[in-house]
Amino acid sequence: MEKVICEVPGLSDFIRKQNFPLSPVVRAGDFVFVSGLPPLDRDTGDFVISDITRQTEMVLDNVKHALECAGSSLDKVVKATVYITNAAYFHTVNEVYRRYFPHDPPARSFVAMSSWAQPFDIEIECIALA
Repeated sequence: MEKVICEVPGLSDFIRKQNFPLSPVVRAGDFVFVSGLPPLDRDTGDFVISDITRQTEMVLDNVKHALECAGSSLDKVVKATVYITNAAYFHTVNEVYRRYFPHDPPARSFVAMSSWAQPFDIEIECIALA
């Protein structure tokens, strides 16, 4: 099985510029692994500092974009993990999440944590079929 690092316009550039030791998306065999993605504006390279609804939309847009760059899609996600700074955002995140996964949503974990070194409240990673 070959490991392929997928280029994701906007996200890959940001990661290289920050010198972070990670790849946004790795394709291995029949699977696509998307790293935890923040609410990053792919055009400007800036974090979206907004309410949790907008941050969640931006994160899921980035996940969708990353999957498509790897030849996959949201419909092929089998497992997602949501990392959040406040468990009280659970219902708001679910409202947005339902729009991106309206039918047969993937398995999911919702993990509350303290914070990141950057100014945002949510990050989502996933595993999908290629």
